[in-house]
Amino acid sequence: MHLKLLLSILTAGTVGANVALAQEPTGTLKKIKDTGTITLAHRESSVPFSYYDDKQQVVGYAMDLCHRIVDAVKAELKLPNLQVNLNPVTSATRIPLIANGTVDLECGSTTNNLEREKQVSFTITHFVTANRFVSKKSANLRTVEDLRGKTVVSTSGTTNIKQITEINAQKGLNLNILAAKDHAEAFLMVETGRAAAFVMDDILLYSLVAGSKSPQDYVISADALSVEPYGIMLRRGDPAFKKVVDQAMIDTYRSGAINAIYETWFLKPVPPKGINLNVPMSASFKKVIASPTDSGDPAVY
Repeated sequence: MHLKLLLSILTAGTVGANVALAQEPTGTLKKIKDTGTITLAHRESSVPFSYYDDKQQVVGYAMDLCHRIVDAVKAELKLPNLQVNLNPVTSATRIPLIANGTVDLECGSTTNNLEREKQVSFTITHFVTANRFVSKKSANLRTVEDLRGKTVVSTSGTTNIKQITEINAQKGLNLNILAAKDHAEAFLMVETGRAAAFVMDDILLYSLVAGSKSPQDYVISADALSVEPYGIMLRRGDPAFKKVVDQAMIDTYRSGAINAIYETWFLKPVPPKGINLNVPMSASFKKVIASPTDSGDPAVY
């Protein structure tokens, strides 16, 4: 009788210890719990995804989604006072800073593709765009072939500069391809005539044109060079953290909260200039909302 009771107590103690062990956070969640902070990477001029407004506050569509993820992490770790640190990144630094643990989430306009998935992970896709180019209407550049022998610019560290470099080689276009540090600098090069075209995701081009001094002077190519699904980046090999992050995104979609967030940034005036981008939700993104995916394969979209 006493032996059975002892075994019962020991068994219960072991089960309790195992449950406690199973609930102990690991990876990024452990890091966040131990430090009491979570670090979000953001862009400086990726309107309307992640950028500084006129008050030097970091705002944007991707930032709103990241803050919902932060709320989910707070709930998971029972840390209502979790401190949020913001860390600016560029196209060139964003992947290394995720990979080496400097930042926990990258809230911006980063394309999820199979090559990048070898270095980092992505959460559920939050936008689907296409790679196009912007030029001055007066230059009469409509297709990639029209760029033959011209100087074009793209942003350093992006899929776009890689793609235009590959297209240049495949088609023998003899392009002079320049790398800008950010989107604002690249657009300025077209604005000032230092480059004939800026190759970038079309939603970012629409934002830059809308915010320019003379929006009517520019045209964005009709032909798309590729499909670009955007995702919030996190470190590879961290399933526990990814589960929390993915679930926060799925809940945002299934609850319908995504509709108001999208409307705020794409269908209403946005700071700092109060410009309305007027970009309705695409069929590709509606498909993602209905069936959330973190795929980096363009064919999925």
